[in-house]
Amino acid sequence: MKERIVLAYSGGLDTSVAIGWIGKETGAEVIAVAVDVGQNGEDLEVIRKRALACGAIEAEVADARHEFANEYCLPALKANALYMDRYPLVSAISRPLIVKHLVAAARKHGASRVAHGCTGKGNDQVRFEVGTGALAPDLTSYAPVRDSGMTRDRAIAFAEKAGLPIDITKKNPFSIDQNVWGRAVETGFLEDIWNAPTENVYAYTQDPSIVRDPDEVVITFKSGIPIAIDGKPVTMLEAIQQMNQRAGAQGIGRIDMVEDRLVGIKSREVYEAPGALTLITAHQELENVCVERELARFKRQAEQRWGELVYDGLWFSPLKSALDTFMNEANELVSGEIRMTLHAGRAIVTGRRSETSLYDFDLATYDEGDTYDQSLAKGFVDIWGMPSRIAAARDLRVGKSMK
Repeated sequence: MKERIVLAYSGGLDTSVAIGWIGKETGAEVIAVAVDVGQNGEDLEVIRKRALACGAIEAEVADARHEFANEYCLPALKANALYMDRYPLVSAISRPLIVKHLVAAARKHGASRVAHGCTGKGNDQVRFEVGTGALAPDLTSYAPVRDSGMTRDRAIAFAEKAGLPIDITKKNPFSIDQNVWGRAVETGFLEDIWNAPTENVYAYTQDPSIVRDPDEVVITFKSGIPIAIDGKPVTMLEAIQQMNQRAGAQGIGRIDMVEDRLVGIKSREVYEAPGALTLITAHQELENVCVERELARFKRQAEQRWGELVYDGLWFSPLKSALDTFMNEANELVSGEIRMTLHAGRAIVTGRRSETSLYDFDLATYDEGDTYDQSLAKGFVDIWGMPSRIAAARDLRVGKSMK
């Protein structure tokens, strides 16, 4: 029996060529696996038939949009996950889901390897291979672009010679990855970090400089989960989709950054994530209302680590799993409504309402009805500052100057 290799298949030029290329290089049979994570691409059945036409012995497709929203986007939302305080992990959270389906297909079809179309310069090679190793330590990985020199020019020549049923003339100047959580764009003229993005870079967002009427929205959360928009119940997938449309129409969610890649290089990336960033903004504000101060302080530290682990391909690691438990616990009482105005590229919170709020109007007010006993503050301030005063007195005694 021939060796079998499962390939992460997108339906594009590179992975279509990879089916025949892998067979030629290794002698193995290829099983193609395509996963819909809300990238708004071609029909799954069209992709499946193309994989078979390109030489795959089997082709599987999975509509994983709800799975992606509930099991990958939602944990990212609860963690307010923003790598380098800006990037909402658009590609990073989709890779472990794809890996999960690749490993399942490998088990089903008796494959010994999992293949992907990543280069040796990016983060995704790590996410695919480390994720595969975590779920199936006995499987090995194969990357034809990285490991056997399948450059784009060679891929086009291979496709022409083999007569593959794919479009080999269309040349997009950018490398694009997208799903329902957002869109990532790189390469082309963007590699010169002085060049400003042009409007043709964007697809999920409208130009924020074009004047439009503001859009007011109320998002309802229960235990950190968005459950309604403007009072109408939504699934997690619907919440993302609706906010992609509404926030995107206002030009919200554009990010242009120089990013620290795991492999050690800096890379210029342009992202669009209107739904993700709007939901994270609303969720952060509701946490400000509902989460106790010390828990909130520690959670901010944990959020950064959570994002770094996911960015670095460690979705299935023990620490990530433990942090997920913490994030769920921290979100248990994050319930209520956030009102926002979407306008001119910004999502601005204008109202907060929660039955689990820690905000006490009678303690916060400076007007009549104030229940805060200000006479207690003097003793508190004295005790709080005592260590600093004692240290300062010591420094004066020994002649140490303050810097």
